[in-house]
Amino acid sequence: MRKFTGTFFALFFATGFLVAQNAVVKGRVVDSNSSDVVPDVTITIQASIYEAMTDAKGLFNIESMELPQGEQVLLVRKEGYNSQRIPITIQNGKTLNLDPILLEIDLTDIEAQIGVISLSDNELSDDDGTSFNVSGLLQASRDAFLNAASFDFSATFFRPRGLDNANGKVLINGLEMNKQFTGRPQWGNWGGLNDVQRNREFSMGLTANDYTFGDVAGTTNIVMRASQYRQGGRVSYASSNRSYRGRIIGTYNSGLMQNGWAYSFSVARRYGDEGYQEGTVYDANSFFASVEKKINDEHSLNFTAFYTPNRRGRSTAITEEQRDLKGIQYNPNWGYQDGEIRNSRIREIEEPVFMLNHYWTLNEKTTLNTNIGYQTGTIKNSRIDNNGTRLLSTLDGQNFYSGGARNISGNYYQRLPSYFLRFDNPTSYNYQQAYLAREEFVADGQIPWNTIYDANIDNDGNARNSTYILQNDVNKDNQFQFNSILFSQISENIALNANVAFRNLKSENYAEVSDLLGGNGYLDIDTFSQDASGDGSATTTDDSFVQSDVRNPNRIVGVGDRYKYNFELDATTISGFAQAQFKYSLVDFYAAVNGGTTSYQRNGLYENGNFQGNNRSFGESEKLDFTNYGIKGGATYKVTGRHLIDINAGYLTKAPSIRNSFSNSRQNNDVVRNLETEKIQNLDLSYIFRSPIVKARLTGFYNKVNDQTDINFYFTESVRNADGDGTFVQEVLTGIESRRAGVEFGIEAQVTPTIKLKGAASMAQYVYTNNPDQYFTSDDFDAFRELGDGTTNLKNIHVAGGPENAYQLGFEYRDPDFWWVGVTGNYFSNAYVDVSSLRRNDNFATDVDGQIFNDYDPEVAQDLLQQEQLDSYSLVNVVGGKSWKIDDYYVGFFATINNVFDTRYRTGGFEDSRVGDYRGLVEESNRETAVFSNRYFYGYGTTYYLNLYVRF
Repeated sequence: MRKFTGTFFALFFATGFLVAQNAVVKGRVVDSNSSDVVPDVTITIQASIYEAMTDAKGLFNIESMELPQGEQVLLVRKEGYNSQRIPITIQNGKTLNLDPILLEIDLTDIEAQIGVISLSDNELSDDDGTSFNVSGLLQASRDAFLNAASFDFSATFFRPRGLDNANGKVLINGLEMNKQFTGRPQWGNWGGLNDVQRNREFSMGLTANDYTFGDVAGTTNIVMRASQYRQGGRVSYASSNRSYRGRIIGTYNSGLMQNGWAYSFSVARRYGDEGYQEGTVYDANSFFASVEKKINDEHSLNFTAFYTPNRRGRSTAITEEQRDLKGIQYNPNWGYQDGEIRNSRIREIEEPVFMLNHYWTLNEKTTLNTNIGYQTGTIKNSRIDNNGTRLLSTLDGQNFYSGGARNISGNYYQRLPSYFLRFDNPTSYNYQQAYLAREEFVADGQIPWNTIYDANIDNDGNARNSTYILQNDVNKDNQFQFNSILFSQISENIALNANVAFRNLKSENYAEVSDLLGGNGYLDIDTFSQDASGDGSATTTDDSFVQSDVRNPNRIVGVGDRYKYNFELDATTISGFAQAQFKYSLVDFYAAVNGGTTSYQRNGLYENGNFQGNNRSFGESEKLDFTNYGIKGGATYKVTGRHLIDINAGYLTKAPSIRNSFSNSRQNNDVVRNLETEKIQNLDLSYIFRSPIVKARLTGFYNKVNDQTDINFYFTESVRNADGDGTFVQEVLTGIESRRAGVEFGIEAQVTPTIKLKGAASMAQYVYTNNPDQYFTSDDFDAFRELGDGTTNLKNIHVAGGPENAYQLGFEYRDPDFWWVGVTGNYFSNAYVDVSSLRRNDNFATDVDGQIFNDYDPEVAQDLLQQEQLDSYSLVNVVGGKSWKIDDYYVGFFATINNVFDTRYRTGGFEDSRVGDYRGLVEESNRETAVFSNRYFYGYGTTYYLNLYVRF
C-alpha cells in the first residue's frame, strides 16, 4: 500500500508540472433575482472531461492547453436553478471571460426541495434508534439512488448499505451534532427548521470532505450562515396525517447588504392531537436566528442560535395478536382521562444551540474557519412507575412496606386472550376468560387513568403515598465544542484540508417525579429489590438494599424531585484530521488521516442499595480512555467525460459510545468488561456514466466492523435470581463482528424535455460473522454471570434494520407551465427480525440443574431458532405540484400520497427475551397464540402530505 501511494504521488506531481495553460474559460455566476453571486455552480464543457465549480465569490476558471477548440457548449448547473447551455468559442492562447452569467430560479426544483426536506418531519419522532434513515432524508442529491433511498425507501426503515446513522456524521456550520451518549444525530433536536436547513453539503461514505474525516455512512454539513441564504422570505403551511396534522413556517433572509450585515430568522409550529398512530400528540415550536457581519474582505463573523422545544407522544412495537384485535394503528401507551387523550410516554426536548463562526480569508488560496458551539437543555422521556409503597413499622421495630402494583399498560400480557389459553389443554372456563379478555381489549386496551388515580387515594378519598406516578427519565446536557478548519488551494491541482476539534460534555442523568397522579408523595425505594411476597409487601430489619440512595433512606419525594437514580457523565474528545486532494485532467484522488482521544467517566450522586461501598455506585468511576485513528483514500479515473471509475477505501477506529461503555450507568459504576474500540474497514467501487440524457451509477460496497459492543435491558425468566425466579438483567455483548456487502444502482434518463424515467436498486447482505462474548449483570446477583461458554451463537445471523433488497421504477413529468407529477413503484424484500441473543447461547438447551433437557431435539431447536424473515411487499407513491410567478411572488403547492394502495406490511421487529430456553419456546410454539411472541413495527397505510407556500 505504501509503495502504491508513493507511486501515485510521484506520478501526479510530475504531471502537474507538465501542464500548460494556454486556453482559459472563466466567469462569474449571479442570481438573476437578487443579483447575489452564486457559489458551488458546476461548470462543464459539454462532451469533455473539463469541469469547475464556482467559489464563494461566484467565480470559476477552466485552464488547459488541451481544452476542446472551436465552437463548444458550456453547461451551467446548480440545484435550485434552471440549467443553462451557453455557446462559446475556445482558442488556445486566448481568455474567454463570461461575466455575468445569470441563473434563474427553478420553481419546480424549489417545490421538490420543500417537499423532500419536509418529509423528514415524518421521521423526527424517532429517539431510540429504530429508524436509521433520517439523515438520508436531508442528504438527498441529484444522485438517482440517493433520491430513492431518501424519499421512497425511507418509510421502510431502509438503511443505505445497512449502516446505523451513528456511522454517519452530521455537522452544522462545521460543528459535529452527533450525540456523544449514543453516537447518533438527533434530528428531533432541531426539527421545524426546514427552510434554513436547505443549504447542505453531503459526501457519500468516506469520500473526501472539506470539514472532517467523516464516517462510513457519509457526512452532511448543514450551512446555517446568514450571508449564504438567498434574499427574500417564505411562508408555508403543511397538512399531513403522518407525525403531525398541521405545520406553519415563516422565514426571511436579508442577504448580504451593502453595509456588510446579513440576517436570517425562521419560526415554525407543528401540531396535532395524534398522528397516524393513535395517541401520538405532536406539539412543537421552532425558533432560528442568524446574523453575520462581513468585517472586511478577509474577515466575517456569524452568530447562529436555534431553539426547537417539542413534545411528542410515543408509540411502540406490538404483537400480531394485538394487531389482529386492534389494527396497525394501535398504540397501548395512551388512555382517556376526563374525555381527553393522555399518552403515558411523552418525549420532551428543549435543547437550545448557540454557535459563533469566524471566517478568515488569509489569502486568495487559503481560508481558516473557526467555530465555537454550546448546547444546553434537557431531554425527558415519561413513563408510569408502578413501584409505589408505604413504609410502616411494627412494634418490634421492623419496617414493613405495603403497596406496589402490576403493569398498568393496556397491552400487558396478562390482559390478553393468549394468557388465558396458555395451558396445554384449556378448559371451557379458560376459553370464557379469554373471550372476556378479548372483548375488554377490543373495547378499550388503553391506559386506565381513572383507575390509576383511584389507586392513589384511600377509602375516604384522601390522597396517600402514590402507588402509581408518572416518571421522567431526564438527560440534562451541557456541551461545549470548538474546532478550526483550514482549507488551502496549494496549487491549481492540489488542495489541503485540516482541522482540530475539541468537545466536552457534562451530562446530568436522573429520574424525576413528573406527576403524583392524585397522591401526596412517593416512597423512593425499589420494591423489586426486596424479598417481596405475592401481594407486593415485605418485612425486613435491614432494608438498605431497597434504597435508591442509602445516604437518604426512605425519602418521600414530590413533583419535580429527583429520585431512583442520579448520576453525572463527563465525556471529552480531542481530534484532528488532515487531507490532501489532487485534481488532474484524467484522475482526481485524495488521501486523509485522523487521530484523537476520547475519555468517559461516571460520577454517582446516589449510593444504590444493591451496590454499596468501594465506589460501586457513589462517587467517580474508573476513567475510560480511548485512542482512535483513521486513514482513507480514493480516486476517480475519468475514462472519458462520460465514463468514470471511482474507488474509496478506509480503515478507522472509533471509541464505543457512552451508552455501551457502562453496563448499567443508572445504578452503578461498572465498566463493560474487555471494552475495546471499534475497528471498521470500508471499500466501495463505482462505475459512473453521465451524458446530457442519462445519468447512472453502479456501486459495489464492502464494510467490516470488529469489536462492537451492545447492551440490552430486559426481564427474563431464563436467567434466575437466588430464589429461582426471573429477573431484570443487563445483557452485555462484546467483540461483535459484522459484515455488510452489496451493490447499489441508480439511473435516470431525461427521455424528453418533460419526461424523466428513473430506477434504483440495492441488493445486499448484512450478517454477523462471529459468536460474540456475552455476560449478564443484575441487582439480583453480585457478580457478572456467564451462561454456557460465555458466547452467543450469532454467526451468519442477519443484522436487523430494514430490507436488504430494495427496488424502484418511476417517472416524472414536468410541464413547461410549471406543474409536475411523479409516480414510483417500490419493492422490498429480505428484512429480518432482530434476534434474541439470550436464546442462542449454550444455556438454551440446559435445564436449571445444568443438564441438557431430557426432551431436547436438535431439529426442533433449529426450527425454533430460525431467524424470521419478514414478508416482501410493494408500495406505490405519487408526488406532484404546481407553481406560479405572480409579480415578485412565487406561489405553489406540493403534495404526496404514499402507499397509494394501502398495503399492510411490517418494517421490522424483534424477538422477546422473556422466554429464552428450549422447553419454554416449545411450549410457546405449541400454543394457539404465543404469550411472548415477536413484536413488530408496522408501516403506515395510505398517508398524504400537502404543502402550500408563498415565496417573495
